[in-house]
Amino acid sequence: MAIKICPDAFDPWQEIQSYQRASVQAGKFGATSVFIGTMRDFNEGDQVKGMFLEHYPGMTEKQLEKIASKAKAQWPLLEYLLVHRVGAILPNEPIVLVAVWTSHRGDAFDASRYIMEALKSTAPFWKKELLHSDQERWVTKNTDGYAVDQEG
Repeated sequence: MAIKICPDAFDPWQEIQSYQRASVQAGKFGATSVFIGTMRDFNEGDQVKGMFLEHYPGMTEKQLEKIASKAKAQWPLLEYLLVHRVGAILPNEPIVLVAVWTSHRGDAFDASRYIMEALKSTAPFWKKELLHSDQERWVTKNTDGYAVDQEG
């Protein structure tokens, strides 16, 4: 079980491969569910050229551990990997990786979705967007994870 906060860009596929080789017992898992969140170049109808993501060191990791513990109590997780970026982020760069290893696909899908949704609603991260108009704004709410008409 691993949680990582990264101030630098990361390759989610390399993270998954490295973690699986080192920490996931071969032959024990039948399903791996992976979610990768990537920075878009638009939000709330505006073009976005960058973002700065802040967190509260110590508190953020503690909340992520609480989320993962709840998932582990609800589903039979063999392993999980949670990686989250902080600092300056550009469009197309990965922001978050949630990978879950279980014996069966239903548990893997459900646990990874739970972790991601709980992270978005309870983990202490703050986003400041840099718009193409050179204005900055704090993101005050997260979307529900589904497309809305203005974003296509």
